[in-house]
Amino acid sequence: MNDRATAGSGVPEGVVALKLDQETSLSERTEAYFEKCREKLGMVPNVLAAYAFNEEKLNAFTGMYNDLMLADSGLSKLEREMIAVAVSSVNRCFYCLTAHGAAVRQLSGDPELGELMVMNYRVADLSPRQRAMLDFAVKLTERPHEILEGDRQGLRDAGFSDRDIWDIASVAAFFNMTNRVAAATDMRPNAEYHGQAR
Repeated sequence: MNDRATAGSGVPEGVVALKLDQETSLSERTEAYFEKCREKLGMVPNVLAAYAFNEEKLNAFTGMYNDLMLADSGLSKLEREMIAVAVSSVNRCFYCLTAHGAAVRQLSGDPELGELMVMNYRVADLSPRQRAMLDFAVKLTERPHEILEGDRQGLRDAGFSDRDIWDIASVAAFFNMTNRVAAATDMRPNAEYHGQAR
């Protein structure tokens, strides 16, 4: 699949079910970012190709993603990816289950864990900390109006700080948003994800 978005071309065919024309030429900074993705990942993730029709939207998306998933946090990268998968499983988001399921397989070194997370995290061999974190993220996804102080206290009892609780909620909220955009646009994951870390 062509992952290069340039002025006039728009979102590559097959990435989303919408025809989105390229609004402006991509900056040198964005082109360099895409080249870095190709070098490190062997591809430009389709979610980035999709957002690249408008560089401001791409920058907003990548800024939030990088802050939540890569910046310093009391949550490990694996834990953040586990939240992404648990939330995406509730929402049945094909794109995120494929991409972030691969990340869980890679970061954990356990292909079975990645598959269990995609299907039903409750049957995975998780630590009490991880289970509390995912139970909270899933409740926030399914029944946000039912989150009470007891839910936050349950996370504290599992060893999370209040800052960690903010990060758990923010990662869960971000993936609820991206799942809905992916569903609305029929966003398709890069084929490369399917075979990673198996």
